[in-house]
Amino acid sequence: MAVLGNGSAVDIAARSPSTVMSLGGEPLGQRFLLWNFVSSSKERLEQAAEDWRQQRMKLPVGDTLEFIPMPENGR
Repeated sequence: MAVLGNGSAVDIAARSPSTVMSLGGEPLGQRFLLWNFVSSSKERLEQAAEDWRQQRMKLPVGDTLEFIPMPENGR
């Protein structure tokens, strides 16, 4: 992943067939991180952490073999 400033340019080269996504827009504002959750709301982050602990999150199809518990300190 690359984060570019206004007016920046980058060359992209792939060694094999690849899919590239380019995303742009205005800055999102302050973001908070808790384990592997990111949000602009601390309350939403805590809700996501609790949903994970209680295994209420929908997982990708076929991803049912192992539950990885969230670290106690959330980091």
